[in-house]
Amino acid sequence: MEQAMNLQQRMDTTKETATFYRVFAMIAAGMILDGADVYLASAVNSAIVSTHFATLAQGSVFLSSGFLGLFFGSIFAGFIGDFLGRRKAYSTNLLIFGVLTLCAAFATNIWMLVGLRFFAAIGLGAEIVTGYALINEFAPIKNRGRWSGVTSVIANLAAPLTLLLAASVIPRYTWRAMFVIVGVLALILWVVRRHFPESPRWLIARGEYDKAEKIIEKLEVNGSYSTNDSSVKRQPVKTRIGIGLLVATVAVSAVNLTQYTFTSWMPTLLIKQGIVVVHSLTFSAVMMAGAPIGALLVDVIGRKKVIVSAFVMTAVFGMIYSQQHTTVGILTVGFLVVTMMYILMASVVGVYMSELFPTYFRFRGTGYANGVAKILTVLTPYFAAWAITQCSANLIFYFIAAVALIAAIVVAVYGPETKQKAIY
Repeated sequence: MEQAMNLQQRMDTTKETATFYRVFAMIAAGMILDGADVYLASAVNSAIVSTHFATLAQGSVFLSSGFLGLFFGSIFAGFIGDFLGRRKAYSTNLLIFGVLTLCAAFATNIWMLVGLRFFAAIGLGAEIVTGYALINEFAPIKNRGRWSGVTSVIANLAAPLTLLLAASVIPRYTWRAMFVIVGVLALILWVVRRHFPESPRWLIARGEYDKAEKIIEKLEVNGSYSTNDSSVKRQPVKTRIGIGLLVATVAVSAVNLTQYTFTSWMPTLLIKQGIVVVHSLTFSAVMMAGAPIGALLVDVIGRKKVIVSAFVMTAVFGMIYSQQHTTVGILTVGFLVVTMMYILMASVVGVYMSELFPTYFRFRGTGYANGVAKILTVLTPYFAAWAITQCSANLIFYFIAAVALIAAIVVAVYGPETKQKAIY
């Protein structure tokens, strides 16, 4: 026990090194691909519906198949990561995703595309579970929120980059070219990170102290932060697994439901207003450019204050957005809505969720929370399609506001403050 505590303390206080930066770069690159996939699906869905490769209802099935695959991938990754090791959960997921995404470019009908999308998403489902949890486990306490936030900011850059790429590529080379580009990038990253190190915290939890020691030695070559530093708090996070699961599941589900409902259907909603697909994608990309703003506030203000405030503002701006009918209004309020949503993505998914669980349960906890969020998101495209065709698109914004307010209450009442606290 004494040896384990000593190794944990060294991990808590180690300063950033070249090894840490390599780990960070590989994680951040994977998170960009994870983020790109959501907007790839959104852009492709708009294209296949507008070109009659799929009906609106079939487009909903296409979007849902990806979320369903992500659900299974999240659950599998949680068990593999906790029982077999972080490296194993991180080693083959991009190979599966890359190969099947490339195959999707050659789909001959919508149902083949749906099937390939489902199985590719199973591979990608491990990425968000492993990525944020790993940066959380490798980073020192002093800067853990900052590094997790930066990872999320970089991941969020996938939104404007993917949508701008789609606006350029799809009109010239069709939606199939998007699958080729993303699939090739995934396979390149898979090759690059084959030598990713195992998490020392996982090794410590398993009692493999000698292996953990070797990796920690590489991580502390630049020395350590002083344990007397007031920002390095030894007080650990104290949360029961049940409460952690409640808070994580509600918060992550709310982030996914609000963000993916809004961003996945934004191009389609704009088309319904008479804006052609290339323009709608460009408008969407401009609004996504607001994503990185405020993502690093969690290490300054605190997790709970940022998260609760952002959920409330998401509800408020979402309702205001529903009343906009001009390009200026759509761009301005849309920018504010998406900014709030990505502050939530950074603070909840990127930072807070992994901090709610102890090391031995972290991947399963994050996997369960992400899994529930994905399976709930499977249902939202059907709701959105029904709202657009049978009722009013404003129902989508009422739904977003209600979900955001419920999550704000749960985090405010049950969520612990984890800012710069130790996690074991």
